[in-house]
Amino acid sequence: AWEADLERVREESAAALKARTIADQEERSHAQVQGWLRDLGHSLGFSVWIAANDRNRPHNGGRLGDGCVATLPAALETSSGADAVRLIDVLWLERTSSAESPTERVAAAFEVEHTTSIYSGIVRMLDLALGVPEHESVRLFLVAPDAREEDVRQQLARPAFRRVADLSVRFLPYGELANNRESMSRFGSGLK
Repeated sequence: AWEADLERVREESAAALKARTIADQEERSHAQVQGWLRDLGHSLGFSVWIAANDRNRPHNGGRLGDGCVATLPAALETSSGADAVRLIDVLWLERTSSAESPTERVAAAFEVEHTTSIYSGIVRMLDLALGVPEHESVRLFLVAPDAREEDVRQQLARPAFRRVADLSVRFLPYGELANNRESMSRFGSGLK
């Protein structure tokens, strides 16, 4: 009986270790993609927001939020969807000038859906685009592993998300980002 209990404990420990290892790898991958988007945004001249719940995650010897803005633009901070917008993985902000004063607005929003629900990312981006009128034209991107493309497309085709089609949410596969981010940062400007 003792040997059977010992074997059961070993199996449970091995399973728990495997689950922790997979979770760590997934988290590193999510943080890595957020880091790519952060660095690309900076190199293209944008200020960058990292999700409030991810800012302190370790990344490349520092924190994911290092060098990023600490507060959202005022129009977003006071919007009814502000709590959801604060959780969007990466926002690229651009300075705009008006007759009264310069402000910042979101140029692009990125939801990294490594293993999490695609649905929740879409809802957060809708809160951004529809919750603050001056942000309706923001570029919205669902960033996910190449293998999740069909999942993303199925979610975007749901009747509940009909309005999403009007907002031109785009799928950005990890592979394309990994292959082209350095060229984009070197030769790109703004969102082009």
